[in-house]
Amino acid sequence: MWASFKAISANKPHLQSNLRRHLICPLILLLLGLSHLQTTAQPLGFVGRYINRIINDTADIRKPQFLAYPTLAFAPETSWELGISSLFVYYARKDTTNRLSEINGFAFYTLRRQYGGLFDHALFTHKNRYAFLGRVRYQNFPLLYFGIGPNTEPEPLATVDAQLLNIRERVLKRVAKNIFIGPEIDFQRLANVQFIKEGTSSLVLPPGSGGSTNIGFGGGVLYDDRHNVLNVRDGAFAELAALHYNPNVGSDFSFTTLLSDNRLYKPVGTRNVLALQAFGQFNIGEPPFNQLDLLGGERLMRGYYAGRYRDKNLIATQAEFRMLPLKLGFSKRIGAALFAATGTVFNNFNQLQARNFLFAGGAGLRFLLFPKKDIFTRFDYARTREGSGIYIFIGEAF
Repeated sequence: MWASFKAISANKPHLQSNLRRHLICPLILLLLGLSHLQTTAQPLGFVGRYINRIINDTADIRKPQFLAYPTLAFAPETSWELGISSLFVYYARKDTTNRLSEINGFAFYTLRRQYGGLFDHALFTHKNRYAFLGRVRYQNFPLLYFGIGPNTEPEPLATVDAQLLNIRERVLKRVAKNIFIGPEIDFQRLANVQFIKEGTSSLVLPPGSGGSTNIGFGGGVLYDDRHNVLNVRDGAFAELAALHYNPNVGSDFSFTTLLSDNRLYKPVGTRNVLALQAFGQFNIGEPPFNQLDLLGGERLMRGYYAGRYRDKNLIATQAEFRMLPLKLGFSKRIGAALFAATGTVFNNFNQLQARNFLFAGGAGLRFLLFPKKDIFTRFDYARTREGSGIYIFIGEAF
């Protein structure tokens, strides 16, 4: 899910300023909803009924469910930011033996005329014969650039102002129990790029600094026995994929991206889950700077700004212990989690060194948003050697 709020590195203004996200309205929605948890009377008005339907999950589990809420944020680069987030979940043909499909979106506009949107989906057909996994992203928004490699300076070298369009889609067919295989396409266009130098450090413009268009074709094989991708209680996920970008088919750069993503979920008792992930992404050739592997963000290596470290290759692993829910007595909808991660970026395997591995960890609270579908909202606080981060999302990080 797209972030509802992110704030990283409170002691580093350059990192913090670009990452405040969408806190006020979602928390108001949550607090209003909590006030109705123990009430049986129908709240008055459309807003009250809407909140009651979401928080108390009064809908039939087989029926599709939709959630939308406004967001409000402020950052020096953007001024005030207005947005709207949404989530739509359903079972194909209302059959709960099918995997839960999800569509989520986010759109924003700032008072400095910056704007963007994200559309994510993980759709499964009846009897899980096909899976459609993809993302559409458009962004006219400044990003911080710290350079390339695992030993970049702590302060950004530049603010990159650009327009990004990314369309990625996978169509996978089930060929055996829990095994899917199929093609994948990725389109990325970075245009109107401006590097605005920050600080006194020298700035060497990276490949792709003038913008680029790249189209990748490839495919992958996937093992997936998860039933609810937003909150996995038991199961495994493993993906191997490859994408090739070639100037002969419309790309400005020639390179190949390989991906390996492996996850394991083990129940501990009746409520708790131990989740593990090992992730690697590798590039052969010379990708543009915007398609290098990025360490950090709301899913892997939480606490680091996404793109704080970037290079041709990345490996990372993380573990999370989820208590869903906690045994509190007064509520069955509050949970918690503890997590830790380590990872690094590197140019080639000869330069992969243990001293360059970074560490991140933290804890979070969970609120059971849709009890019948077992979907939680997560509130995570992460610490790194460079600062901290706060994340509010619907669905777990992995």
